Amino acid sequence: MNQKEFTEYKLVVVGSGAVGKSALTLQFVQSEFIEDYDPTIEDTFRRQCAIDEQVVMLDILDTAGQDEFSAMREQFFQYGEGFLLVYSIIDRQSFQEIEKLNYHINRVKNKDNLPKILYGNKGDLAGQRVVSTLEGDALAAKLGTKYLEGSAKHNVNVDRAFHEVVRLIRSYRDNEKTEKKHKPHRKWKCEIL
Repeated sequence: MNQKEFTEYKLVVVGSGAVGKSALTLQFVQSEFIEDYDPTIEDTFRRQCAIDEQVVMLDILDTAGQDEFSAMREQFFQYGEGFLLVYSIIDRQSFQEIEKLNYHINRVKNKDNLPKILYGNKGDLAGQRVVSTLEGDALAAKLGTKYLEGSAKHNVNVDRAFHEVVRLIRSYRDNEKTEKKHKPHRKWKCEIL
């Protein structure tokens, strides 16, 4: 199969600094966990995989979480079709930041119903948890997203999170096509007097 025959999806992984965005992305793309924290400015990864028996190519943008790179966020958001909103279950501030990130994504894309997954990372540190699963569920409901908790370190719900974003993008694309198909076409009548 030729690479051009793959359906491509553009995913953006966003969240505060040190929540595990890069660890999550590397676990998905390379099946490895990196212990050392090295702040990301921007990394792009490509991975071919099968989702629901369809071979796809994922372009994944791993973004900066630090405030000093917030000026770049609009470019990141404009790039994406689907978003993985990541916070750490052991960092309340990262959880609180999600609503602001969601708002900015919607503003940049000029839409509210974009394909997104809320992902509570660092489930392997559950003994240090400060954000409950119920709070995660409630925020996901408020934002109109699906919610998953997991661990990049132990590869819990990592593939599932990325696959779910792709499924949401597919559904979103299908809805966009249907809406365009059912939009009434204006027929202009022109009369020359």
